[in-house]
Formats: sequence, structure tokens, C-alpha cells
Amino acid sequence: MDFASLDLTVAWAILLATAIFIYVALDGFDLGLGILYPFFPKKADRDLVMNSVAPVWDGNETWLVLGGGGLFAAFPLAYAILMPALYAPVIAMLLALVFRGVAFEFRWRTVRWRPAWDWAFIVGSTMAAFCQGVALGAILQGVTVVGRSYGGGWLDWLTPFSVVTGAAVVSGYALLGATWLNMKLLGEPQLKARRLAWRFALATVAFIVIVSLFTPYLDAAYSERWFAWPNILYAAPVPVVVALLTFALFRAIHIHEHDKWPFLIALALFLVTFFGLGISMWPYVIPTSVTIHEAAAPFKSQLFMFVGAAVLLPIILAYTGYSYWVFRGKLDPEKGGYH
Repeated sequence: MDFASLDLTVAWAILLATAIFIYVALDGFDLGLGILYPFFPKKADRDLVMNSVAPVWDGNETWLVLGGGGLFAAFPLAYAILMPALYAPVIAMLLALVFRGVAFEFRWRTVRWRPAWDWAFIVGSTMAAFCQGVALGAILQGVTVVGRSYGGGWLDWLTPFSVVTGAAVVSGYALLGATWLNMKLLGEPQLKARRLAWRFALATVAFIVIVSLFTPYLDAAYSERWFAWPNILYAAPVPVVVALLTFALFRAIHIHEHDKWPFLIALALFLVTFFGLGISMWPYVIPTSVTIHEAAAPFKSQLFMFVGAAVLLPIILAYTGYSYWVFRGKLDPEKGGYH
């Protein structure tokens, strides 16, 4: 095989997009549990919520490390530009994840301070989700690039659009969390999770519509990708599939016998919207200033790292899948553990 003929830049872009989506899918419902925590005020219910994700929650964040590290290694120019532009939301997100992780462990070890750690878990989860959405909105609306560096200000990321995308991610993660709890719980906690899934499904779909309507008008390049011929042939199926998945999601939530389907359909909805995001951004890593090829590391560096990723990724996927398989099934509300 002639490795020089391979476009490793595209391969790395696909790999990073895959890692980011897996992170959103896994840590999304994980963060969603913290967002939903105030709706479960009883200690027994909160213990169930925690136990539903306790065996896997720390492994979910592995993919965030891969996404950030992969961006630094494979697209160093993009990393050098985006980090200064997003210092505030990124630092806030990392601090929120730290407080959330500490709260997850410490709330079990104290009675007096448990309410404080519960609120740290709620605030940390919500803030992390919101900051991720704000960062996404800031990237979509454009980053000021001067030469090969960031040329904007400290607060350029803060706009009405980025605030809306932040709220959208919070709502979407809450939907994933509610459908996860619907799949894992029994009795009254499950019914509450199902009701919450219905509400956050409505909110998430509304946010999808709002963001989708505004995104094409952020930049002429977005509008061209969505509405110009022949791009419209590739873009048109996205809203149709979103509409079909929305119908399927509400139907699955309504049919109580199918506990797994709401969660799986919610993941599919995230995947389709993620694909729509790719349509808007491609081939830019910083819309609409820097393409993936302009930001890419040298070919030999990409090849060296890609070989390592090809070895490690199957291992990570294997142990992640195995951990979810071991802890499959419902939680026993009487014992607080798995059946």
C-alpha cells in the first residue's frame, strides 16, 4: 500500500469527529443525570440515579481526552487558534467536570455535607454541558483569525447564538439522561424519568429547529452548503430524518413496553444533527477561516499517531462495550443495585 496516497488529514478529521460524537453520546447522558438531579429530591432516588451510571461514568470521559489530544496532535494550528478563543468556556467546563467528579465520590462519604456535594454535582454537570454548547456555538459563528493566530477578544465567544446553543446542549443532555434512566429504573422513578424525557424531548426539538434556522445565516458559506445546488441533495434528507426520528422518539416514550428505544432513538437524533453540523462546517476546522488541510500536522506525524490510534481505539471500544454489557439491565429499587 502506498501510504503517501492516503489522505490522512481526512481520516484524522473523521476519527476526531467520531471520538467527539462518542463522547457526546456517552458523557452526554452522564452529564444529563446531574442536570436532572433536582427532579429527584429523595435520597433513595438520587442513589439510584448515581448507581445507574457509577460503573461507567469515569470511562465516558476518555473520549474527551482523545478529542482534545487528537486536535492538538493532528491539527495543531486549529488547536493554537481555538484555545485562546475559547479559554473562558473551556476552563469553566474543566473546573465544572472536576467539581462534578469530586462530588460524585464524596457525596457517598458524608451525611452532613451531602446536600452541598449534591449541588456541586448539579451545578458541575449543568455548567459543563452549557460550556460545551457555548463552545460549539462560538465555533459555528466564526473565530477571528489573523495570520496563523487568534485575533479576537476575550469575550468574543459570548453572543446570543452561543448562549442558545449552550442551552440546547443542556436540554439535549437532559433528554439523554432521562431516556437512560427510563431504561435503567423501575417503578415511580422510571415513570418520573419518562415524564422528564417527554418534556426535554419537546425542548430539544425546539432548540434543534431554532439553531437550524439561524445557522445558515451566520455565514454565506453555510447558506450555500445547505441551499445551493447540488449540495441541497445531500442536505435535504437531514431535516426529513430529524422529523421522522422526532415522531419515533415521542411514540417510543409513550409506549411503556419499549424501555430501550427512547434512549437509542435519542442517540440517533444526536447523530443526525451531528451529521448536519458536519455539512455546515466541511471542510473547515475553523469556519470559515482554516480548512482541515491548512491546520493539519505533517504527514509523517499524522501517520505515526494514526498507527497508534488504530491499535488503541479497538481496545478502548472493547473495554467500554464490555463494561456496559456487564452492567446491563435494570436497577433493583429495593437494593439500589443491578438485578
